[in-house]
Amino acid sequence: MASPSQASRARPAHPNLAFRRLRGSRSPGEFATAVRKAAREIGEHVSCDARYIGRVEAGEIRCPNYAYERVFLHMFPGLTLTDLGFTARENVRGRGRLTAAGAPGAGRPAPPSQPCCPFDGGRSRNDSDIDSDIDEESDVLRRAFMTSGSATVAAASLGLGFASGSVPAQRRVGEAEVAAVEDAVRRIRLLDDRHGADGLYRQAAQPLRAAYALLDAGTWSRRSTSDRLHAGAGELAVSVGWLAHDSGRFDDARSHYAEALATARVAGDPALEAHAFCNTSFLARDAGRYREAVRTAQAGRHAARQVGSPRLLSLLALREAGGWAGLGDRTDCEQSLARAHTYFEQGPAPDDPEWMSFFAEPELQALQAQCWAALGDFARAARHARRAAMLQDHRFTRNLALYRAELAGDLARAGAPDEAAAVGEQVLQLLGDVRSSRIRTMLADTARVLVPHRRAEGVAAFLNHHAATSHSA
Repeated sequence: MASPSQASRARPAHPNLAFRRLRGSRSPGEFATAVRKAAREIGEHVSCDARYIGRVEAGEIRCPNYAYERVFLHMFPGLTLTDLGFTARENVRGRGRLTAAGAPGAGRPAPPSQPCCPFDGGRSRNDSDIDSDIDEESDVLRRAFMTSGSATVAAASLGLGFASGSVPAQRRVGEAEVAAVEDAVRRIRLLDDRHGADGLYRQAAQPLRAAYALLDAGTWSRRSTSDRLHAGAGELAVSVGWLAHDSGRFDDARSHYAEALATARVAGDPALEAHAFCNTSFLARDAGRYREAVRTAQAGRHAARQVGSPRLLSLLALREAGGWAGLGDRTDCEQSLARAHTYFEQGPAPDDPEWMSFFAEPELQALQAQCWAALGDFARAARHARRAAMLQDHRFTRNLALYRAELAGDLARAGAPDEAAAVGEQVLQLLGDVRSSRIRTMLADTARVLVPHRRAEGVAAFLNHHAATSHSA
């Protein structure tokens, strides 16, 4: 008998007629343009195109992710997701899908230790609602791949493992395989947003190997397929590199970023090249190689000028500012921050890379906080970090924990130990859901700074709680 998860994968898609009616006489491309415009009106960024609209109307996307949900509800005030033809989120992924005989709470235990997806660190379906946060396209892609002639390659690209241990020589690569790689990138990013990198890095290595195996062994009928696969593999390398970076594996991260950069150069992809340099700069700053951080950010800026994205140039200016701050060069740091603000204020653009959806006002504030902290101006750093934490969407748990950890450290060094302890307690509460060595290291540094202030209000309780949590982690 098929398991509940297998049964859900086999379920055919039903056309979303309600959504099609709302599009009216507009073409899918025209409607996608309206969606992007509505997103900008509320400060969201979605990479909506005609293909995405087609997938929604075909019923392949049963429930939009949170960003699209906010945009659609803004476009059609007074309507619910159900009115728009979508399925309730809890019924698409996670607990809501474990129904009938195998459902928890239905008289039988949940399936033992079956991961909800290849990147969840082995957590079982009834352990969390993580599935409800995964990109809405995951299920339909898996269904398509498992029934296609390229099932072995597709399963590998999704991290489900190779049936024979390798990709067959001269495997023809088409839409299914390329979409699998692109989907793996989105899912890794979404899971990292909510749960941090520590539990994801090992699992994410498999789809990365699969993507590069496809590049080595595949043949393509169209140049566009080759370009998309190179871009997807490179973005996957950057994403896996970030998981290594955030979990403290700096040498692994450096290797993955270099792999992405090489892929960008081979493919002549300036957007991917800028992304690889951007992350390399961030890594160099964290590793204390500040001059390298400056140089790689500047190299990324050179590539980014071909992309047409002011927000990308803004982020690269912030990376450069971080390098200058690490070198103690306040003048060049302030100049880079000024450039970052100038570019940021130009707003989103149609050519903004998809991966930059995280770069909004909270991240701008947080990166400024890091610069001022590196320059020793902790009171100013705390003001920016506080704003970042206040503005951050609470659904993105990892960044919320990160910004609060930054704030706690800045407050501790700015002479506000009681406030630092209170914010530190908030971070400890979030660490039950977030697994990030980076955040834990930041909090440990804050605890060390607070030790001489144990008598301040709340500090002793925080230190004891932190010590207990550290021992149990």
